[in-house]
Amino acid sequence: MRRTKLINDAKRVVIKIGSAVLLDANREIDRGTLRSLAADICALVEGGREVAVVSSGAIACGVWRLGLARRPDTLPQLQAAAAVGQSLLMSLYEDAMSECGFHAGQMLLTREDMEDRTRYLNARNTLRALLAAKAVPIVNENDTVAVDEIRFGENDVLSAMVANLFEADLLVMLSTVEGLHEEFATKGRAGRILPEVEDIDGSIAALATEEKSRAGSGGMVTKLEAARMVTASGEAALIAGGKLPNVISRIFAGEKIGTLFYATRGHMAGRKRWIGYGARSRGEIVVDDGAARALREQGKSLLPSGIVGVAGEFDAGDVVSVRDKAGEVFARGVASYASEEVRRIMGRKTVEIAKILGSKTYDEVIHRDAMTIL
Repeated sequence: MRRTKLINDAKRVVIKIGSAVLLDANREIDRGTLRSLAADICALVEGGREVAVVSSGAIACGVWRLGLARRPDTLPQLQAAAAVGQSLLMSLYEDAMSECGFHAGQMLLTREDMEDRTRYLNARNTLRALLAAKAVPIVNENDTVAVDEIRFGENDVLSAMVANLFEADLLVMLSTVEGLHEEFATKGRAGRILPEVEDIDGSIAALATEEKSRAGSGGMVTKLEAARMVTASGEAALIAGGKLPNVISRIFAGEKIGTLFYATRGHMAGRKRWIGYGARSRGEIVVDDGAARALREQGKSLLPSGIVGVAGEFDAGDVVSVRDKAGEVFARGVASYASEEVRRIMGRKTVEIAKILGSKTYDEVIHRDAMTIL
């Protein structure tokens, strides 16, 4: 009943479609699968849900269109394949969506678009405008311009970031893997699929495999990373087989397909999602055990007295990571002071800040309202 209610109540949905889902046995574009997925997506929209799609496949389409024997290895070659394949991919989605009375709206993003708060909000506004125009957003990484420094690395991670951007109730990741296998190491895909996961702890993470499809770049490790990001933000994620007939319609009809990951906390506000999972950390603050407990368990702000170390160089207003003395990064937040100022006041009482720095703008190095516990 809990699973059924969650899926029935999901009004905002992000569906991630992996590259291998869009290819047939001959590694050519599987137009029938794409049309079927598009029809299911349009049916969700017609039923009153807001749906955004994160689709891999540009590079795979380019490899197919260019007649290459295999996926390229170098970044320039991958970008060239993406440049050729992206237009083909969008054309296929537009044709399929138009059969149902909808349009496909292309959104190409890089990591920088998520890191910068203004660009992040612009992307969110574009997403909402597309939905209002009866267009289904088709999101992909902008492979033609992205270099390593601004890449997401894998569309599973991008899909989680889009889910947070969209504040989606549910992220559905479709791939050639039909869920999280309980005994993959010994039984492979013949093993039982876990139907539901309450928390992605060490025992669950240990079930992940690095196995990847030939067409794509992601494995179960990146899918669990994406699921962890979404569930920590207060929403649910589901991994299912994209090659199953009418898989989307069957999921939303209540059929128990794939592995569903439940939220591990309440709904997180949009700005806190950006701090925790969108913005890139510009430095690191190390705290003592008492401060770590106060932040994790008591909802406190970070004061200078609990800080024992600072790594990197950052300005006031930058997002920084917070780690404990054992080395675990457990929070991220917006720094009230620059790194050099934090180094001068760390370990000192709040009343000493003005004397040390010449003035005191804030009592807190990171205010609780500008902090996300990961």
